[in-house]
Amino acid sequence: MPYIASAAKIDFEHKADQQQVKERVREMFAPTFPQIERLIAAFDNTEIITRNFCQPLNWYNQPLSFEQRNNAYIEISLENSIIALEQACERAGVTPDQLTDIYFVSTTGLATPSIDARIINKMGLNPNINRTPIWGLGCAGGVSGLAKAATAAQANPEAVIAFIAVELCSLTLIRTDFSKSNFIGSSLFSDGVCACIIKGDHHATNQPLKYIAAGSKLYPNSLDVMGWDFNYEGFKVLFSKDIPTLIHQYVKDDIETFLAKNGLGLSDIRSFIFHPGGKKVLDAYNDALQIEGDFLKYTREVMSNYGNMSSATVLYVLERFMQQGIESGYALMLAMGPGFSSEMVLLKK
Repeated sequence: MPYIASAAKIDFEHKADQQQVKERVREMFAPTFPQIERLIAAFDNTEIITRNFCQPLNWYNQPLSFEQRNNAYIEISLENSIIALEQACERAGVTPDQLTDIYFVSTTGLATPSIDARIINKMGLNPNINRTPIWGLGCAGGVSGLAKAATAAQANPEAVIAFIAVELCSLTLIRTDFSKSNFIGSSLFSDGVCACIIKGDHHATNQPLKYIAAGSKLYPNSLDVMGWDFNYEGFKVLFSKDIPTLIHQYVKDDIETFLAKNGLGLSDIRSFIFHPGGKKVLDAYNDALQIEGDFLKYTREVMSNYGNMSSATVLYVLERFMQQGIESGYALMLAMGPGFSSEMVLLKK
């Protein structure tokens, strides 16, 4: 079986206190939006303490065009992907020239040539490296992308695969969008970059975090639950209040069905590596699964310290598990995203 050899994340220097962000958003919208005082309370109900931002807060006060924001996305994505990838390679005991494949996941900016091509050029990687850019999976991309990279490692036991997720959600903020979705998004979303190294089983070590299986579920007639509308100003966020309800309704059965296919039950899982989404999403997981103890401890800590970084968030949770020492036994990764969909990966230490 292939295994995850390492994970490395980015802590941006412009990390900001949630209350500072709240006041900056109030200043930004108050002159033109009379409902700001009613909606700004959303910032106090997130359980987020600090947010990971790729730019200083005063940068967002500028009247920036979509072109300017997307150019910043390309520049920051490239720079920080390389930093994270170099650290992940070091932790995995490999050199960048050993990489056989690169998978790149993002949904918060546009680039053609894609960011993975730019990484290969900037780092001088093997020009014959297999590359796969994946766009549009949103919050589910961290789990889905990891599964796709691990599947490639199954096919090639000699593989050394780089998997990178970059989400710069803050760069998508539209100052003239007075929708409730935009205010909820501005209270939750932040920026993250994480890189993982996945190796084929010919590289096995004494304590690999093995990839066992993956599963996907697309919920019919739910296309409007989460995603983007695109207009001349850029990416307009869609964020439905029905997300916790859908989780509460489906997640337990979906997890149990997935685990049963692998001869397991919920009681067999020792580590839960979940994408947080937000406080209401975490509450929905707790209510639906009824697992004793704080099984989402690291998920809550990542959300509290970084905010919701879309696809990268679950990889920050994975990185925390790996750095703290993941418990022997089975681990379940889970994230939900546009579609509306859920993605799961089963791991074992």
